[in-house]
Amino acid sequence: MYQFILGKISTLSAGPLALAYTEQAPQGARRAAWLAGRTLLAHALSPSPLPEIVFGEQGKPAFADAHPFWFNLSHSGDDIALLISDEGEVGCDIEVVRPRDNWQALANAVFSVAEHHELERETPEEKLSAFWRIWTRKEAIVKQRGGSAWQIVSVDSAATQLHSVSHLSLGSLSLAVCTPTRFALTADAILSAEISPEPQAR
Repeated sequence: MYQFILGKISTLSAGPLALAYTEQAPQGARRAAWLAGRTLLAHALSPSPLPEIVFGEQGKPAFADAHPFWFNLSHSGDDIALLISDEGEVGCDIEVVRPRDNWQALANAVFSVAEHHELERETPEEKLSAFWRIWTRKEAIVKQRGGSAWQIVSVDSAATQLHSVSHLSLGSLSLAVCTPTRFALTADAILSAEISPEPQAR
């Protein structure tokens, strides 16, 4: 089973479910995204309570005590995504497709030969979208492995993988998932978290 849920940080962090986590939330710039992430997880696992979350060596969050679900969160701008699974470790990435002055230099630094060929096949108008498509795939693979951002250079998202990698362009968003078994990320597979349930008793 896989669930891919999209929401808005501004909505989720101010919704009724977020109230249960405000005392634990960090202060500063990360607060709203942190609250939105906990809200998405609580929404996905409801009516069960949210288990304790622990962090791996490279900082990847996971449920404690051999909980039978794996998850990964990603956010960009006001958009946040959650991928949750009962089949093993997962990774997801979300990026708002936007101009980036140094995108070509970044591609030169971290893209594989095959990824460069994929980029070069695109028309000039489509190259920026293609950059973000490849970037989100690479990020999802790194996050599935529990790796750190600097490992992105060693990932070739165009190569045959031992796991499943899927990408979707949705409006201005570039979305990618990396899963241990086949999962096709399609518009129909995406759940919305815009309707927040009342807080569960904790």
